This record gives sequence, C-alpha cells and structure tokens, in this order.
Amino acid sequence: MNDVFELRSADAAGRIGELRVPRSDTIVETPALMPVINPHLQTISPARLETEFGAEICITNGYIISQSDYREEALSKGLHEFLDFSGAIMTDSGAFQLAEYGDIDATSADILDFQYRIGADIATPIDIPTPPEASHERAADELATTQSRLESVSDVDTGAMLVNAPVQGGVYTDLRERAARDARETGLDLHPVGAVVPLMNDYRYGEMVDVVAAAKRGLGAASPVHLFGAGHPMTFALAVALGCDLFDSAAYALYARDDRYLTVRGTERLPELDYLPCECPVCVAHTPDDLRAMPDDERETRLAEHNLYVSFGELRRIKQAIRRGDLLELVETRARGHPAMVDGYRALLDHTDRLERQDPASKDAFFYLSAESAQRPEVRRHHERLARLSVEGDVLLTEGDINTAYDASWRVVPPFGPFPRALSETYPLTAEVPERLDDAAYEQAAEGIRRLVETNPDAEFTLAHRSWPERALGALPERVTVRPLESMDEYEERGEGES
Repeated sequence: MNDVFELRSADAAGRIGELRVPRSDTIVETPALMPVINPHLQTISPARLETEFGAEICITNGYIISQSDYREEALSKGLHEFLDFSGAIMTDSGAFQLAEYGDIDATSADILDFQYRIGADIATPIDIPTPPEASHERAADELATTQSRLESVSDVDTGAMLVNAPVQGGVYTDLRERAARDARETGLDLHPVGAVVPLMNDYRYGEMVDVVAAAKRGLGAASPVHLFGAGHPMTFALAVALGCDLFDSAAYALYARDDRYLTVRGTERLPELDYLPCECPVCVAHTPDDLRAMPDDERETRLAEHNLYVSFGELRRIKQAIRRGDLLELVETRARGHPAMVDGYRALLDHTDRLERQDPASKDAFFYLSAESAQRPEVRRHHERLARLSVEGDVLLTEGDINTAYDASWRVVPPFGPFPRALSETYPLTAEVPERLDDAAYEQAAEGIRRLVETNPDAEFTLAHRSWPERALGALPERVTVRPLESMDEYEERGEGES
C-alpha cells in the first residue's frame, strides 16, 4: 500500500481510506471533498468550511497567490494562518490558467518552491491539461512535457510536503494508462487525473469513465487518486466506484453566484423552483420565494451553503454504501437521474473485470435494479467460479425446486445462472430479484450455463425454465435440452425456496 494512503473498506473499486498528510500532521478520511478557496472571493470562509461542514482538506491556487497582493502575507503567515484553516491544504499550480490563457509567469520549479515556502501540505507541479479535441500527437507531446516536469521535482526541496503527480493524456486511453504508469514510477504521492472537466461539462460521462479507468490501470490499486474539477454531487458515486478518492469543488460557490441549486440528480435554477427538494438547514428554514427576495450577497451565501450540505452529505452517503457493500446500487440509483449518467454507469460496467478483482467476495445483499445489474462484478465472479465446478451424469437445471430422477438437480437464478442447491443461502445467490425480469438477466444466466457445460463435457444437461426469452435460450449450448418447467409433469414440484 502507498506510504501515505491506507485502505479501510472497499466496494467495487471504491474505498474508504486514510490519507496521512505529514506536514500538517493530519489524517484525511477519503473519499473526501476539497472545497476550492479563492483568496480574493470567499463565499464561505475556510473556518466555516471546517467547523460547520466538516471539511478536512481544502484546495487553493498557489499560482494565483504568488501573483497577487496576498503573496507576502501568505509567505509571512503561512497558508494555514492566512486561510484560517487547520486541516490539510492542497495547492494547485496554475495549470488551469495555462490551459485558459496559454501561458503563465512561472516555471514548475518556481511554483513548487513557492508552494513549499507558504506551507502547503500537498503541492502540484505545472502539468499541461490537454483538451478533449486535441490530436493524439499533440496529447503525446504535451504528456512528454508534463512527465519531464514531474521527473524534475527531485530538484526542488519539498521536505515533508506531499507532491501530486498529475495524469494527463487527453481522451486517449493508451496515453492515460502510460501517463499513469510513468506518474506512479516517479514515487510522488498522489495522482490527480486532470483535464476531465470539459468532458463533464459536455455530459460525456462514458468517456470520462474510460479515461479514469485507463489511469487506474496504470496507477494500480494502491495509489490515492484525485479527480480534478469533479465538484458536482451527481458524479461522486460513479467516480468513487471507479476508484477516485479526492474531489475538488468550486461549483458550490460558482453555481450559487448564478442562482443554481445543486442536487444529486442534477442542477436546478432557483427562479424555476416552487419547492426546495432538500432537508438541509437552508432548505428547511426558507422557501424559494424567501431566497429570491434576499439581497444578492445573502442569497449567494445561502445557496452556497445548500450546495455544500448536499455535496458533503452525498459523500457521507457514499461512505455508508461502501461499508454496507451496496455502492453499485447507489451508483445505479444516481445514474437514473440523467441519460448521460446512465451512459457513464454502463461504461463503468464495461470495466467489470477490473472491478471484480477489487470487489469484496461477500456482502449483505445484491439488489437487481435494472438490465445493467446483470453486468455487475458479482455476476462475473459467479460465472468464473462455475468454470471450476464439476458435475456428472444427467443434470437438471431448474428455476423450480423439484424431486427428480436426475443424477443432480441444480437451481438456476437469473442473472447468475446455475449453482448447487447447497449454496442457495450464500451471497450473492440470495439476491433480491424482481418477478418481471428483463432479457439481460436471462442472457447472463444462459452465459452461466454455458460456462458450466463447457467445463463438464461428459455430463448431460436439461434446463427446465419458466418462459425464458428466445434470445437467452438460443445462446445455450446444443448439449442443453430445454423444457418448459410446467411440462415436467412426471415430477413433483415442491415450490420455490424449499431445499
């Protein structure tokens, strides 16, 4: 495990961990939200972020401070006193300004040294954020520059300060994976995945997932990962399930300035709200009319408070889901808030093989909520285990529970497929599955049957089914005899759930 990061709980690729920050002698529980603090414009003071909202870590822009009137004050007081924040403080490097304006007045060594001298706990070299529209050639060239800057960090005295090794590469998964591998080999401490904000702004969540998954492949499971610019609570569960540990958000303040109201399902506009669909202190104490009648500064503060309550509340909900083992159920619920999030969830499940390697083998429950549930890691793991099981003679596979003259009778439960009856009360075969199943569940059950049949070439199999769709039945091996369950008149059906 990484020297500064310790895993505590896991579900899918999501995890609760402890990030040890030696310079401030603090421990940050992840997944964690880092509110962005703009020294020039503080909608919510850093002290309030810490005491009222529970922020254990924040982020501010070291480059902006270095170029501003606050430079000498930050140098003389140190960042913690300057911001009035006792938790861990990460500083950004000016890479955003570089992407926006094309040039900045600092070298990577300069800005790292400045971050160290103002007392940053976690610093960031100047990387190059490659936009999604860039060519592969441009992305590779900019990545080479970023990598050379990371390798030069050793030339700067960083003491106990942790240092980020950003992962860039545009939308090209081969570059992202290579960049992540190179970033890990630098021996630096944390790994922000950068330049994903344009993808999120354009609701390209499927591409965002593929980019992060590629970075995770290169980084490995031990590296703490920061998803740069991911500040909307609707994305948190999906990103955590991918294996992201830190998020930074200026959205709480920027959206409030524009009368935008964050929810876990998306963004509402205050002028269009008749009710406030939230239980936070702001929404309990006010109506939309109350907020609209406030002076601009007061309304902005109240909306920013609400946005923070929602954001921190969602992270607590995600942590509880990890503890309970139902993070993917939460991701699926959140995905239903927007079609683009459904695309992101489906992209996540395209990486089921990696999720399965990190997913706990046992949990309390499995809830089948939609066709996407058929692609979950637990289903894949069951199919892998089927390939190791042996059975002989004439084998009945049935959704029912019947006395038969067969040599063996195994249960079949979509989407998992067949299993010995003795395993009926083991996870995940105790899954909560709706009566009206979709075709995807049956198709995955057919895949499980195929794995079992291929592993046992000398056995004969009969599937006694209840109205399976033709596509699922057509996917079965030829060696499987298919019979409707109601046609098994010569046998006594004892009913579901009996052993």
